[in-house]
Amino acid sequence: MKRIILALLACASVAGAEERRSGLLDMRPEAQAMQRDDSMNPGMLWVLDGEALWGRKPTPATQSCADCHGDAAVSMRDVAARYPAFDIARGAAIDLAGRIIQCRETRQGAAPLAREGQELLALTSFVAHQSRGSPIAPPDDAGMRAARAQGREIFMTRLGQLDLSCAQCHDDHAGQRLAGSIIPQGHPTGYPIYRLEWQGVGSLQRRLRGCMVGVRAEPFAYGSAEFMAIEAYLMGRARGMVLETPAIRP
Repeated sequence: MKRIILALLACASVAGAEERRSGLLDMRPEAQAMQRDDSMNPGMLWVLDGEALWGRKPTPATQSCADCHGDAAVSMRDVAARYPAFDIARGAAIDLAGRIIQCRETRQGAAPLAREGQELLALTSFVAHQSRGSPIAPPDDAGMRAARAQGREIFMTRLGQLDLSCAQCHDDHAGQRLAGSIIPQGHPTGYPIYRLEWQGVGSLQRRLRGCMVGVRAEPFAYGSAEFMAIEAYLMGRARGMVLETPAIRP
């Protein structure tokens, strides 16, 4: 199987990308139009659900997100562009979804939200949507530099029974075709993202797990330090690119 994949890559007719580019540009024009028109973008349904949850109290005795943070369009502007970030209390990197989980538990006293659960995806989509159009600007403190270094090591490491690394596809062969589909550069510019394959919204970690399963590797657990590190590296790799949440991909 690995020989077949590498042969397909070697025979690909599309030249590799020379500059950073969003996966949006690799889609058909009609799919691009769907992302750009909020009335057609199915990911906006999750954003609207998140907006409703933003103003809702988890329990009658607790506060809503809006009670603490006010108007999300103001308080959450550019927030998604700065995650993952270093969490001093944990002494480790935390992503935007993890921060929402943490906030719900510690400040609102609510039950924890499940990774890939609809409520967490909706809230994360709504918060990230406030940064649409903002350049990715990950923090550069010592803790995050360590996380990015770990993420880069994972990105470059061959994994699974197919013995392939993330870099072999998304760096070395980006812009070429595999089984008829263009291989993207793998920039996390639109998460949470609506994938036509999923018929729903999912996180970057869900997409990463899918890649790991694809090379027949044991995927990391949701919320793991390894996924935080990979996210940190990918956001650093995409520094300056524009956020698109909620993006659409095949």
